[in-house]
Order: sequence, then C-alpha cells, then structure tokens
Amino acid sequence: MVAKKKKIIVLSVMMGLLVLTGFLNVTLNQSNEVVDTGGTVSTANFFTSYRTDRDLARDEEKLYYTAILESANSTQEAKDSAQTALSSIAAQIESELYLEGNIKAKGFDDVIVSMSSNFVNVMVKAEDNLTDAQVAQIVQIVQEQTNKSIDNIKIIPVNS
Repeated sequence: MVAKKKKIIVLSVMMGLLVLTGFLNVTLNQSNEVVDTGGTVSTANFFTSYRTDRDLARDEEKLYYTAILESANSTQEAKDSAQTALSSIAAQIESELYLEGNIKAKGFDDVIVSMSSNFVNVMVKAEDNLTDAQVAQIVQIVQEQTNKSIDNIKIIPVNS
C-alpha cells in the first residue's frame, strides 16, 4: 500500500511539473515572437526561455529515473539502467555548463549549448552574423571538450 502511495505521489509531481512546463512555456513565449531572419533567430527572451524549458525537462527526467530507483517493484536491471541514465544526465549538464562558461569567457554575451550523443548545438547571442574567427574559436572549444567532428557541431547565431 505504501509503494502504491509513493507511485501516486511521484506521478502527481511529474504531472504537476509537466503542467508547469507548459504554463511557463506559454507565458514566457506569449510576448516573444520568433522571426526567421535568414538563418538567425530573433527573440527577446530566447535564452531565458530555452534554459527554463531545458531545466524543467531534465527535472522531469530525473524524477522519472529516481522513481524507478526508489520503487520496490523495479528490477535490478531497471535500477541499473536508471542509475546510468542519471549519471549520463549529470555528465551532460556538466559538459554543457563547462562549454557555455568557456565560450562566454571568449567575449560572447550569452550562449546555450545543447548536447546529444551525436551532436552539439551552440546558440550564441550575436548582433550580426558570427565571423569566421568567432566560429573557429567556438568549434575549437567544443572539439577540445567533446571530441566531436566539426560535422556534428552546429553554431547558431541568435539576434537579440
């Protein structure tokens, strides 16, 4: 009976976070219009909105895996898989923060790094298009940290 209550509580919290994510997404994007300007994106709160959405999605993922770890009904294989996933999320967050900090240290106002197992997307606040030297700087930082091929790195200038 206690395990059932835990599951209900965890699922309720996850649903609450999902609703909160949707609400924040609508609220933050309500007054911000995204405009395609030939390869760049212009929006007032793009960086804040993106970070909020990313953090909420990760929180939901972590809650899901934590629920598996804490469930008495989970198999050892499921618990091992959940622990591996949580470790992977933590490593990804650490890498993204490291890259964002190093790119900002090179003089960029704001940056968001989004990583997957194969690709790295770098969204950089830029008034104009990035110069070749700026792109090379960003690529060098990303490659040193991730060992990704230049073909798997996408740099996206974001006008503000």
